[in-house]
Amino acid sequence: MLLAIDIGNSHTVIGVFAGQALVHHWRLTSNRNQTGDEIALNLRGLFGMGGLSPADLAGAILASVVPQVNGNWLAACRDLGLSPLLVDHQTPAGMPILIDNPAELGADRIVNAVAAYHRHRQALIVVDFGTAITFDCVSARGEYLGGAIAPGLGIAIEALGSRTARLPRVDINVSPPPVIGTNTVTAIQSGILYGYGGLVEGLIARMRERFAPQNPKVIATGGMAELIAPYAPSLTAIEPWLTLEGLRLLHELRS
Repeated sequence: MLLAIDIGNSHTVIGVFAGQALVHHWRLTSNRNQTGDEIALNLRGLFGMGGLSPADLAGAILASVVPQVNGNWLAACRDLGLSPLLVDHQTPAGMPILIDNPAELGADRIVNAVAAYHRHRQALIVVDFGTAITFDCVSARGEYLGGAIAPGLGIAIEALGSRTARLPRVDINVSPPPVIGTNTVTAIQSGILYGYGGLVEGLIARMRERFAPQNPKVIATGGMAELIAPYAPSLTAIEPWLTLEGLRLLHELRS
């Protein structure tokens, strides 16, 4: 079995693969203050919940956008008897990275691009809804072309609540609100949901112009992908475990 770990700014997603099948997965709040011993203890607890033992695992692979926690996560994996691989721009991925400075590219974006191209084998735009919303473009030949980064929904909601005197924090996990809000809460819900839907649609439309005459498929992933999908019809597929799947594929390339 393979342990795959996606460390994000807000959440850490952990999966266990048996062959190509994702048999367990957990989503945790990312904690930058945990020691390696604390992480190992938490992992053992999760494994126990899933009826697993560290001895069941043959390897571990990690993608992280939080460099300051990498050492502790690697130490935790070693404490479990594993030899972990930490993905970066130099990890063999079978995908040329055609940007100005590949060292700047987040591991999660590499992993998402590899997984999406492996599955679809065509020109792609991969949209990951996390703390930031990332747009990653892959050519029909499987080349990583670049993309765009925008603030995530959570950042926008937090900023409205903390940087304004009278606007409350609101729940956006709602049925579609009226686009013309009739009170403060529905006005904020409309601004976030329809507004971010428009942001996604606008960027995808401009990116498609650069792909012409190809018509890239648009794949969505990340914790808020299903929430925003009804407001962004260009999102043609939602693949919630895309990053974990990419980690599995990269580990296979290494083996």
